[in-house]
Amino acid sequence: QVQLVESGGGLVQPGGSLRLSCAASGITFSTYTMSWYRKAPGKERELVAVITSAGGNTNYADSVKGRFTISRDNAENTVYLQMNSLKPEDTAVYYCNAKKRNYVKEYDYWGQGTQVTVSS
Repeated sequence: QVQLVESGGGLVQPGGSLRLSCAASGITFSTYTMSWYRKAPGKERELVAVITSAGGNTNYADSVKGRFTISRDNAENTVYLQMNSLKPEDTAVYYCNAKKRNYVKEYDYWGQGTQVTVSS
């Protein structure tokens, strides 16, 4: 059974920081590309950050570049999202995603989400 469990969300003031974690089980974590998405009320789901399976490459949405950092620990089956200089527009439910594809099938798993609220 595949599980992705996010944690670390909460209420933070503008300019503050949070670190999200996503612990994976039931998959060979080191073979998956890991991503963080977010969904704010009334908005489309947005890809925030991606990290390749070995962690060698990362990519970010323009809206978070320079403020957020994605990382992973393949020994701990965990991916992180360090969020600094948070803004009210970062308020959303943040979701962890694990994905990989071979020539036969695509594997695509989601966590349950963790709420991040940036407000004074």
